[in-house]
Amino acid sequence: MSGSNSLDTGSEAPEFTAPLVRPDGETETVALSALLADRPVLLAFYTNDFSPDCISEWCSFRDDAWFEPGADVQVVGVSKSRPSTHRRFIDHLDLPFALFSDTDLAIAEAYGVRYRLFKLLPRAQRSCFLIDRDGVVRYGWVGDHRLDATRTDPPMDEIHAAIEETIERIGTLDSG
Repeated sequence: MSGSNSLDTGSEAPEFTAPLVRPDGETETVALSALLADRPVLLAFYTNDFSPDCISEWCSFRDDAWFEPGADVQVVGVSKSRPSTHRRFIDHLDLPFALFSDTDLAIAEAYGVRYRLFKLLPRAQRSCFLIDRDGVVRYGWVGDHRLDATRTDPPMDEIHAAIEETIERIGTLDSG
């Protein structure tokens, strides 16, 4: 994993509660632990809705059979976009994923992926954390593009391998 302040594999994922926009457009304040009670989460941080790189990233998740609704892992996005923008983004791309709104970047800060582009514009580094049902980080990846940390695409093959390895090691992604 790259990113000097980001979470290490095996560490406890920071708990948070934030507005979550679901694929049906419903918005509610939800805790990460509530999602983990259902199944493990691949928490995917990205800059904001409708930026070209983020559209490409979310289309990759949408079109990847590993992340279909009902899969072993639920993909959940986190960006500084507002809930109303998330609703339009979900509709525009026909996304089957829920998106957290992190307008003050507090969640990105807790996960060690908040940074400033050109030391001016605060945003989250593109990053992914696989969190098991007990809230333990089983895999982490943080983008490290030399000019802009939001421009690196998540390594889908590596993410798939981490999911498989975790499933094989403990039978399911439930660490209990």
